[in-house]
Amino acid sequence: MPIYDYRCDACGTIYDILHKVREVVEDVVCPSCSSTMHTRLISAPSIRMSTGTTKTASDMPAPSCCVGGACGLN
Repeated sequence: MPIYDYRCDACGTIYDILHKVREVVEDVVCPSCSSTMHTRLISAPSIRMSTGTTKTASDMPAPSCCVGGACGLN
């Protein structure tokens, strides 16, 4: 179920709504003034890909094509 951000056109309050599967946009009501006039805002999702530490390219070992010289290039 997606969460959408809205700004009330009447009072300017910004709020978010968890939309259910069959919920229609006309059912959205401002929690401050009960207005049904609103603008849906574009919001960036918050996604966390890892709980560990972040590694950069300089933290990684250099790639080698020949481990132990097995490919015959050396």
